[in-house]
Amino acid sequence: MSLVRKVYANLPPALQNLAASARGHQLNWWRYGKDTERLVQEALERESWSVDQWDQWREERLAFILERARKTVPYYKEYWDAHSDSYDWKDLSNWPVLEKSALKKEGIRILSSDFASWRMFEDNTSGTTGTPLTIWSSRKTLQSEYALFEARVRRWNGVTRNDRWAIIGGQMVVPVSRRTPPFWVWNSPMNQLYMSAYHISEETANAYLDAINDYGIKYIVAYPSALYSLARWANRKKRKDVRLQFAVANAEPLYSHQRDEIAEAFGCPVRETYGMAEWVAFASECRQGRLHVSPEVGVLETDDSGDLIATGLINEDMPLIRYRIGDRVILSDDSCECGRKLPLIQSVEGRSDDVLVTKDGREVGRLDPVFKGFEGIVEAQIIQRSVDELSVRYVPDESFDRKLLAALRESLCERLGDIEIEFEQVDAIPRTSNGKFRAVISEISGAVGQWGSRAVGQ
Repeated sequence: MSLVRKVYANLPPALQNLAASARGHQLNWWRYGKDTERLVQEALERESWSVDQWDQWREERLAFILERARKTVPYYKEYWDAHSDSYDWKDLSNWPVLEKSALKKEGIRILSSDFASWRMFEDNTSGTTGTPLTIWSSRKTLQSEYALFEARVRRWNGVTRNDRWAIIGGQMVVPVSRRTPPFWVWNSPMNQLYMSAYHISEETANAYLDAINDYGIKYIVAYPSALYSLARWANRKKRKDVRLQFAVANAEPLYSHQRDEIAEAFGCPVRETYGMAEWVAFASECRQGRLHVSPEVGVLETDDSGDLIATGLINEDMPLIRYRIGDRVILSDDSCECGRKLPLIQSVEGRSDDVLVTKDGREVGRLDPVFKGFEGIVEAQIIQRSVDELSVRYVPDESFDRKLLAALRESLCERLGDIEIEFEQVDAIPRTSNGKFRAVISEISGAVGQWGSRAVGQ
């Protein structure tokens, strides 16, 4: 644990709230500005565009992105200097597929040479490989991205960013050793109650539910596994006093039994979203229960195996061209009864982080934050053998130092409590029969199905 995190963890709740609010001021500056409302309204207006209008807009935007990448991005410039006689770089299909491993390896060489990284927002995401990926974005890029979220998630459901909301996420906002509330911090500038995903249990559920009421929360954004766990306890405790306008499921697959349990617990619809920190694809669910793609975000295609490949259209300073996301997505040509003319996703396959079970009955999903900031590991996989035992397979690179393992052990125990962890160095981590990587595997029969609600590996 870093010195900053140790200091933060030992602060009283009031000072932790101040620290969270200081961070909130910084994020607000990056994400929102004087152009935000205009961007939101323009996004809403584009929802009625015809196919021809979208084709023209995307053709022009794509041409700009490709030309900028060809001229100013070292990684792409080097490629086309060597291949310009063989292929036409103006044709997207001639560009090589960008794998996550290449993005991790090349890093800053995929950033435009006319925009310095120190002037950009750095975001680290471990993605499906369990190892860090770094994405740089300008303030203009971030404001465009968050305006789309504002338009197609919040406004579709009758709220704005000025309404009070809660998020259940993977940030360690309070130490996992804490046994009494608060298990959250209040981020005043963002009107956000950030609730820990690591403390939800039968004993703590009432405190979480009371906090949602006490802070006047209108809607919640959460990992489905975490919100489902809270919803189960709310229903079993017959808490019918917590009512939300809607709930947003993000970062994990949303299963039908989870949707039903959450809707019953909080008396509200549950909206699914699909996206990633790289912001090359984004989809959000309308009131008809259909996932609509935001065409401004990226050009989508699939390869021979059905994997989704996307070319980002928003981040012109770190253009990800023909980037293999790793999910399998089935697109639809249907129209939607909601009246919006945005394309539809029929289904999303993959993106299935398993949930781990702790000794004290907590269910912990989305463990990828554990690996953020660790260099020296190419990829890693967590396997739960029992509530007492974990195995971590890892593939080291040339910069690997075994001291990393102690830090990883501490980070996992922060989230899971007292548990035996065995580290296994391997040359490669096996893929599934369809070639997919699984960052987390639970071998506990009925791991999340303490009540038979979800089979392992679903």
